[in-house]
Formats: sequence, C-alpha cells, structure tokens
Amino acid sequence: MKEIVLDTETTGISVKDGHRVVEIGCIELDNLIPTKNKFHCYLNPERKVSEKALEVHGYTDEFLATQKKFLDVVEQFLEFIKDKKLIIHNADFDLSHLNNELAILGKKKLTNEIIDTLILARDKFPGSPVSLDALCKRYRVDNSRRTQHTALVDCDLLAKVYINLIDQKEPTLNFQSEEKNLNQKSSINSDYFKKVVFPTSEELKKHKEYLKNNFKKNFF
Repeated sequence: MKEIVLDTETTGISVKDGHRVVEIGCIELDNLIPTKNKFHCYLNPERKVSEKALEVHGYTDEFLATQKKFLDVVEQFLEFIKDKKLIIHNADFDLSHLNNELAILGKKKLTNEIIDTLILARDKFPGSPVSLDALCKRYRVDNSRRTQHTALVDCDLLAKVYINLIDQKEPTLNFQSEEKNLNQKSSINSDYFKKVVFPTSEELKKHKEYLKNNFKKNFF
C-alpha cells in the first residue's frame, strides 16, 4: 500500500487573503517504509511573503522570484500523488492552498483519500499538545534539524510520527534474524515486520515504576 506524506509552505495563512504556495514536499511510503521516490519544489508565488511566514520558513521574495511557477510543476505533482492516500498534519491548511493553486489554473480539486495526523493525535491524546514538534517529543523523534519549517524535513518527521500514531514501530527490512526468535505462529509481510516482545514479570514491574516516576516529567 503506497501512501504520500505531504507538506507545504506558503506566503501566509489564508487563501482568502491571496496567499500562495511557495514549497511542496512529498515522501512516498510503501507499507510504511519510505521509498526513494520524492517530490519537491520551490515555487514563485507571484506575490510577497508575509513577515510571519518568513519567520516560519525563511524563504525570501528574492529567492522565490527565481523559482518555477505552479503551472510548471502541476502535472508532475498530480502524477506523483495520483491514486495514493495523502498523510498530512493539519490537512485543511495544505489542501485549501493546493486546491486554490489548482483552481487558479482551472483544474479540479484533489480527490485523494486523506489521513490527517492532527486529528489522529487529538483523538489519541485529548487535551495534550499535538503540534508536530510536540509529537516528535512524545515519540522521541529527533527534530533537531527543524530549525525552520521546510517541507521535506517536516515530511520526514511526520512519516516517523505517523508510524507511531497508528501503533506501528518503525519498519525494517532486516527481520529474518528476529523471526527466528519468535516461538509462535505469525503472518509475516515480506515488506514489514513488527517485532513482538514478551516482557518478564520483573520487566513489567520495573516498567510500571518507570512510568510512575517519569511519565509526567518526560511528556508534559
């Protein structure tokens, strides 16, 4: 099952105020494993970047003025995401901007199936912070590269967060040695293996003590 982790950066928040897309990043997942297939582009928005947006992503008007326009990449972009599920954090924002870009060119809105990781996180952790940075902290995903918001870095982080949100550990292709250690029948997918661990009673006791002493300190 192929999915696309997608992120955009824009000149500002609202399309109603005429804001446009300045960057699109996509990473393909195949059975939750990132493939080598990526789509990335900077875009000339044909308008100025707002001060707040500049603080977020750092793309100046001078830099963006030298980039391609959405018209130049739209077919390649649509082909890359065709018939694939899109994984987006706060999907309403990205979709509103992408659909606006498509509308400007007289093209139809995106009809891909969408998984909004913001909604998944709110359902899973009601009342807790669910920004991408907060979820990286919760799942101990290293986000030190995220000094500013850039589409491909955010896609890479979101792919790791998504795997955790749906209760999967990060996939590995090297599972044959692990399989030998399992003394039970299981159905193994050749592309993905989720290791099953059976803790001892002593390990369970220590784990409960650890949660009692460290849960609030580590996550909130």
